[in-house]
Amino acid sequence: MEPLTNPITIAVAAYQGINPFHLSIPHTVFSNVLNQDGSPRFRVITCALEENQIETSMGFTITTQYGLEGFQLADIIIVPSWHRIDIAPPEEFIDVLKQANRRGVKIVGLCLGAFVLAKAGLLNGKAATTHWKWANAFSLRYPEVELRAAELYIDEGNLLTSAGMAAAIDCCLHMLRQICGAEIANQVARQMVVAPHRQGGQAQFIEIPLPVSRQDDRISQVLNWAAQHPELPHSIDSLAQKGALSRRTFTRHVRQTTGTTVMQWLLNQRIAKAQRMLESGTHSMEKVAEESGFNTVASLRQHFTKALNISPSSYRKQFKIKAEQSGNK
Repeated sequence: MEPLTNPITIAVAAYQGINPFHLSIPHTVFSNVLNQDGSPRFRVITCALEENQIETSMGFTITTQYGLEGFQLADIIIVPSWHRIDIAPPEEFIDVLKQANRRGVKIVGLCLGAFVLAKAGLLNGKAATTHWKWANAFSLRYPEVELRAAELYIDEGNLLTSAGMAAAIDCCLHMLRQICGAEIANQVARQMVVAPHRQGGQAQFIEIPLPVSRQDDRISQVLNWAAQHPELPHSIDSLAQKGALSRRTFTRHVRQTTGTTVMQWLLNQRIAKAQRMLESGTHSMEKVAEESGFNTVASLRQHFTKALNISPSSYRKQFKIKAEQSGNK
């Protein structure tokens, strides 16, 4: 049987001294996503920037099948961090990125990978983020880039950047959500046991995480329940009461747990629910608004468009077109 769609090729850059966890993130998020007929939705390849024998930061060696020529095959190029900001990427790779950008390839700089994209001049005049620890160095080195150091990831269309390791996962899940929809992205997130959807504008976790406590457990239970029932008229006080916590304690711990405010977190859950319903294409806009907790179509349209830069009707149309294209292949 012919596959429903040709797999999207993602080329991941590998360099000497790479952290294997960073290298594994794109593979973990994209490699096992399948079409309805069981064919792979993505082909993830690892491309060495220099020698095909890569010595990782953990002391073991990996061998890549592709060198720089592999990037010519890519629909998406991912640079998974960079080992040191004082080491310039190879000029040959900079040229590869520039050429790919001109071809319209989506290019992603995870964590310190933003430095590589900036070195190539791709981020000039655009917004970007990177690991908070190196934000000042980034701003001094690349003043022509609008650095938003507090954000988890930033999507500038064909150019994306993210903060540290956890934010790199968020960024990849964001791309997966764009391509395959919220339901598939949520399935992958559940398999990875990570948060299914953190908006890019959420704050990076700069403070030292607190140890798990009874309060943390109660808050997790409340948030899980609220995420399953976004249609209910939640308030900070009602959620705090459900967790048997004071309003002040609840709001403080939610920010420490999620990186955002209670109401922003709730808004994110409602938008995610609306996305899932719109992708199915079987619900009226009034039903989507009601079950996602926005109550009115006007409220749904306002919040959805502000968060995702696309109207609910256009979002649904995108997935309808994708389904029709898949059915015709």
